[in-house]
Amino acid sequence: MTTQQATQWVFEPTHCKIGFSVRHFGISEVEGLFHKYEGTISNNTSDLSDFKVDFSVDVDSIDTHEQQRDDHLKSSDFFLAEKHPKLLFKSTSYQKVGNNNYTLVGDLTMRGVTKSVTLDVVFGGIIEKDPFGNTKAGFKITGLINRKDWGMTWNNLLDAGGVAVGNEVTINCHIQLLKTA
Repeated sequence: MTTQQATQWVFEPTHCKIGFSVRHFGISEVEGLFHKYEGTISNNTSDLSDFKVDFSVDVDSIDTHEQQRDDHLKSSDFFLAEKHPKLLFKSTSYQKVGNNNYTLVGDLTMRGVTKSVTLDVVFGGIIEKDPFGNTKAGFKITGLINRKDWGMTWNNLLDAGGVAVGNEVTINCHIQLLKTA
């Protein structure tokens, strides 16, 4: 690991997916994603072992392929988007745990509530020079959170037993970064 001047990265929206899934009726999963997000990523070491992430997501950009459900998710039952239009993530640590595998810990803020979360990261590698002369890096980020930890407690009991919406939410992000400095 060598120390270098801070490297800055930006998200490439055409090569990123900020996604999630949650159990529906206990028998399947509903997937969704956010179309609008921004953030800064920086590192000072050549092995990327000190990545720092500061990231926000526009709640109004949620897309589960069902407008009525998207509107419900933006309501006070879930994200309370009118009062809290952004989801925020700020990393607190990034540690190598294996070959190309890292643990990313950070503060996730939703609905005005901030909780520490731990995410698994698979580093896909770096392309030093793509066909356009750009440096790119790729990652897959996954994790599991409980929506109730952020005050999202709405649910519907089913006549046959069980609930409409699961409590555990799987985070599933595919990230491609462009080196800017």
